[in-house]
Amino acid sequence: MNEILQLNTIAQAHQLLGDKPKHPLVSVIDFSKVENPPTQLPKIVIGFYCVIFKNDSNCEWKYGRNNYDFQEGTLVFLAPGQALELDLDQSGKAKNGWGLIFHPDLLLGTGLDLDQNEYSFFSYEVNEALHISDREKEIMEDLVDKIKNEIEANIDRHSKRLIVSSIELLLNYCVRFYDRQFITRSHKNNSFIAQFERVLKEYLNTEELVEKGLPSVTYLAEKVNLSSGYLSDLLKKETGKSAIEHIHYQLIEKAKYLLLNSNVSIKEIAFDLGFEYPQHFNKLFKKNTGVSPSVFRKSS
Repeated sequence: MNEILQLNTIAQAHQLLGDKPKHPLVSVIDFSKVENPPTQLPKIVIGFYCVIFKNDSNCEWKYGRNNYDFQEGTLVFLAPGQALELDLDQSGKAKNGWGLIFHPDLLLGTGLDLDQNEYSFFSYEVNEALHISDREKEIMEDLVDKIKNEIEANIDRHSKRLIVSSIELLLNYCVRFYDRQFITRSHKNNSFIAQFERVLKEYLNTEELVEKGLPSVTYLAEKVNLSSGYLSDLLKKETGKSAIEHIHYQLIEKAKYLLLNSNVSIKEIAFDLGFEYPQHFNKLFKKNTGVSPSVFRKSS
């Protein structure tokens, strides 16, 4: 099915499921209680945030570049503008699980900023989902119940603050759970880091560096089959350095080698390293070493 369905509001999401929302900006959907789900769904582009919990493997989701068959206890996060495809069973049901959906307008004036690096999991691919334990699942469900109760209660001047506070607490727990997941999957993560380092070094030793300039984080992430957000967070957690810092480190190491082992001018070295303007190279080199390229060459 090539059709693309744009869902910009919470009401449109509920209309797709055959009912009406109880709040215009936020909703909790229990997949097992959806009475009239569509038997087929097109590709969906959303205009709101989603936190989706899947508690069985009877439904395959396609998000970003990958298909993903959910296992028990899995959370995935989507931000406005992202696309999602679902392959449901013959009845159209997604079986067990829940979805917390909320519009960006809900957060206006609250101080909760989901563009912060702290919540970068909203930019992850679905194959980088969060796998939670039974205890973590209980924490999530307790917070979702609190949000649902507030939505279903009579709206008063406290409602928005309490709902957003619960969403923020839920997301902060997810930050903790992702930190735990990075640790428990350290062995697997190390293989990704090794791949990243190899791809980066290979790139820096090809003509692509001269022709295209420094590789982007997105380019390197695609080479190791990760999203740029997940790769950056993984590197930061495992090594203490961001992806950009890794790129700059390897570039400066190559620059040092060229400065010490060739008579090529600093201007030519800058061009060979993909810099359009030598002064940009000089600035980056000094920032990372404390001295200019010319001082480094003379003092070594």
